[in-house]
Amino acid sequence: MKKHRIRIVGGEYRRTPIPVADGTHLRPTPDRVRETLFNWLTHFWAGDFSDKRVLDLFAGTGALGFEAASRGAAHVQLVEQAPAALAGLHALQRKLQTSRVHIQAGDALVYLRKPTNPKYDLLMLDPPFGQGWIEQLWPLVPLALAPGGLIYLEAELTIREFPIEFKLLRQGRAGQVHFYLLQFAAMQKTVNNLEIVYTPIHP
Repeated sequence: MKKHRIRIVGGEYRRTPIPVADGTHLRPTPDRVRETLFNWLTHFWAGDFSDKRVLDLFAGTGALGFEAASRGAAHVQLVEQAPAALAGLHALQRKLQTSRVHIQAGDALVYLRKPTNPKYDLLMLDPPFGQGWIEQLWPLVPLALAPGGLIYLEAELTIREFPIEFKLLRQGRAGQVHFYLLQFAAMQKTVNNLEIVYTPIHP
């Protein structure tokens, strides 16, 4: 099967090629879109990824997750259920010899529903298009996010409204792909009679 390649754009593993097999379900985020995303994250995190926990929920080739690890993220969790994609993720992990990247085989919705999962500073959502994934994910996304956590989202259509607890920080478009950076926005909730306040990032 013919293969084409993308690469890690910046950081410790910069220029490392990531093979992508043609004819699969994989739709990796292009290099220039990842560069834009990580420029945004560098701005909001003041260039420091060293204490950040990242969840790449539809890992595919691992381009987003390994990019985060390359930039210095403390912990990167990849979730993927396709066997061929999983094999590629494990191969790249072995090549880079990184202990900061963790790979979980399984379904995205099942993973989010696990009550024992840790909270993440960044949740990356690049689901297959045309299958209604985003609508299914919205109610579960807060379960995975630390207060003030960020969400990177790719979609095939323009999204004009988001659930009230998510604040749009940045957006862009590359070809037919629309991409967004959101924050689990300022809100108050009462949990066990305690008032919990989430503070937003200011652009």
